[in-house]
Amino acid sequence: MRILLIEDDRMIGEAILQALKDAAYAVDWVQDGRDAITAFLSEEYDLALLDLGLPNVEGLKVLKEIRAHGDELPVIIITARDGLEDRVAGLDNGADDYLVKPFEMRELLARMRANLRRKGANAGPLLTNGVVTLDPSSFEATHSSETVRLTAREFALLQALLARPGTILSRADLERNLYGWNEEVESNAVEFLIHAVRKKLGASVIRNVRGVGWMVDRPS
Repeated sequence: MRILLIEDDRMIGEAILQALKDAAYAVDWVQDGRDAITAFLSEEYDLALLDLGLPNVEGLKVLKEIRAHGDELPVIIITARDGLEDRVAGLDNGADDYLVKPFEMRELLARMRANLRRKGANAGPLLTNGVVTLDPSSFEATHSSETVRLTAREFALLQALLARPGTILSRADLERNLYGWNEEVESNAVEFLIHAVRKKLGASVIRNVRGVGWMVDRPS
């Protein structure tokens, strides 16, 4: 899944960026409000993390711009502003959640998972197509009663497929869920990860549609 991180504090931004990468998210990080709006308009994201005290365009104005386009992108405000009026303003202007700094990364990741589940209309903590089940909190996948742990990139690839069972995803679709702007993409990275997942879970888990892409089956 691809995340837009909007945070102007370099130390905080670097810490969040690394935590998100470790949690198998592809991340684009911008450090001012104007760049945040440009990124939002030019790329498709699954969730945004939004600081309020931004240069050029203030965080609430960025949020209003996102909602003005009718976009339902989940937005979690991450800010040091802990006053009641600030929280009310953030939520009333369209934020889905509000987290006050400093916070534990585990809590941020849990709130992200909860908001992403709501976006996908999936109330449960697990992702499944009835054949393979994925646990986002542990990177564990279960198939034929056998549970294995995936690497971060293996998890991100399988998560992208399970989020849209029955839909063929191209190489570009999968790379979008694996890499942020500044990360180098190796030419055979997708095939390598698919081979690794199949080796752990079985060749039938991911289907290849020759010349088009890859998919997992719909729930039966």
